[in-house]
Amino acid sequence: MRDTEEPFRSELWQGMRKRTDVLEKLVLEMYVRGLSTRDIEDALREVGGDQPLLSRSSVSRLSETLWEEYEAFAQWDLGGYDVIYLFADAIYESLREQAGFKEGILATWAILADGGKALIHLSLGNKESYEDWLEHLRDLLRRGLGIPLTVTTDGAPGLIKAVEAIWPEAERIRCRAHKMRNVLDKVPDESRSGLKPYLEAIRDAPDYPTGQRHAQWVLAEFAGSYPSAMRSLADDLPASLAHLKLPPVHRRHVRTTNLIERAFEEERRRAKVIPRFRGEKECLKLVFGTHCAGVNAGGASGSAT
Repeated sequence: MRDTEEPFRSELWQGMRKRTDVLEKLVLEMYVRGLSTRDIEDALREVGGDQPLLSRSSVSRLSETLWEEYEAFAQWDLGGYDVIYLFADAIYESLREQAGFKEGILATWAILADGGKALIHLSLGNKESYEDWLEHLRDLLRRGLGIPLTVTTDGAPGLIKAVEAIWPEAERIRCRAHKMRNVLDKVPDESRSGLKPYLEAIRDAPDYPTGQRHAQWVLAEFAGSYPSAMRSLADDLPASLAHLKLPPVHRRHVRTTNLIERAFEEERRRAKVIPRFRGEKECLKLVFGTHCAGVNAGGASGSAT
């Protein structure tokens, strides 16, 4: 329309005014991607005019639907979820209302019998303590979740204790990615490439007894050179090898908490423009929205929404 007197009016925007459902979905997606209410108002401002499609207050009201969805999600009956493999991990976010304080978000995901992935629960846990995780896992029992075959966790003592208290029948798997980092962090940089193949051989052993033999050999071979690293490797060793008890085709999917880590990574990317959340509610809304978007983007057959 350059060098013309006729003003430009977008037919797209005008059409969206009539499609409230499309517009609302777009606004929520922009919010989950980390845009502030002011950013969204500016983005939706009609080309060639001063009136936005939606005001900041309208955007704020729409974002409240995420909270309503979360509250409904947190009460769902989990009896219909045929959970085989469970995963638990946490992330911390800073809150504006409490300088220096980080809120813990406890997350539980699952792989179901049909191969689908499902977000099972999100809750607050200020310290990621045994009590916080125990309350989180007890809520799953209250809502009817069955006993999983395995539970994959990192090395957080409170989480490990809570899992063993709630599901003593389940096989606990220590995340191999965390374990690998913990061991290699205690080795000089120039020596890591030499030790790593031995750790990978333990991880990729054909069965549990072979993994045990590999681990014992590595512990004996490198105890003198890297005593701190070998103590880290020996710590919780049975759980670090537990994935080898599963069918080989399943091991890669169950031996780490990457299912949760990927959602957390996306949440960090979207939240990095927000130095601190205004409060617990805003923090939990964005984390919940991001996890749900991660399920849908991943094409999982089981989802939280």
